[in-house]
Amino acid sequence: MPALARYIGKRLLWTLPTLLLVSVMVFFMVRLIPGDPVQLILGDQATPSEVAQLTRKLGLDQPIPVQFVLWLGQVAQGDLGNSITNGQPVLPLMLGRFQVTAVIVILAVGLATLIAVPAGLLAAWKQNGRLDIAVVAAATLLMSVPSFWLGLVLLLVFGLKLGWLPVVGFVPFTENFWSALTYIVLPVATLTLIEVGVLTRMVRASAIEVLRLEYVTHARAKGLSERQVLLRHVMPNAFAPTWTMIGLVLGGLLGGAAVLETVFTLPGLGRLLVDAIFARDYPVVQGCLLFTALLYVLVNLIVDLCYPLFDPRVTAS
Repeated sequence: MPALARYIGKRLLWTLPTLLLVSVMVFFMVRLIPGDPVQLILGDQATPSEVAQLTRKLGLDQPIPVQFVLWLGQVAQGDLGNSITNGQPVLPLMLGRFQVTAVIVILAVGLATLIAVPAGLLAAWKQNGRLDIAVVAAATLLMSVPSFWLGLVLLLVFGLKLGWLPVVGFVPFTENFWSALTYIVLPVATLTLIEVGVLTRMVRASAIEVLRLEYVTHARAKGLSERQVLLRHVMPNAFAPTWTMIGLVLGGLLGGAAVLETVFTLPGLGRLLVDAIFARDYPVVQGCLLFTALLYVLVNLIVDLCYPLFDPRVTAS
């Protein structure tokens, strides 16, 4: 337990320079976005005095390095500022949108994993056979399809043509569970199909490498059935690199699946970020990007901590 605590503490300590570097990049890159947020808020008919007054109020009259130091001090206190467009605090606004993204992403990645692991194992077991060719072809096709195009096709078929599912809108689970479920079926299905292709290819490649190892040959020589060999010896060892891929996919999607949230008109974190970029809403853009970086760090930490469960040779030290 002390070794595990030291490992977690060391990893968390290393996140500080990472987050500092990300905050510097985020702050200065956001300033490179063309356009004046004050002018966007007030419109073209604003007088110079109104522009100057709002600029001072938002702190945009200060030099950029001074703005960065002030913003960093607020972030260190857990204050990401207020949205320029609506005046709401950035942190509660961001966390509320993140709940929508998290539900869809976690469900999609979980379903994709449940499908991809057995599909990849079977493809590796029947390498170069008809089943393997079919699985690889399907996985490659799913990897090649753009997510927005697949989402539009599903909307057209199941929403407009068949009328089984709603096309536009979103209902929170706290208001109506079953109605909310109908609104997330198509986004979850789209993400699941896209990620199944990536994970299946990873599981297959890892399982093929494991099947060539000597202990698998030894297990077969002892008289174990192919099912026992796959479940007891191949799957646990082949799942370790797949777990890394799941972590990368999960971290990326939790940061905001902006394209799908735009296609399905979902009030998620990705759509919030896109809207903030168009509105030149600096505090929201900075907060979303910093939050995304933090999610990547935390997901990677969880992935590393879970590695000993799949590979006994890996220890937390």
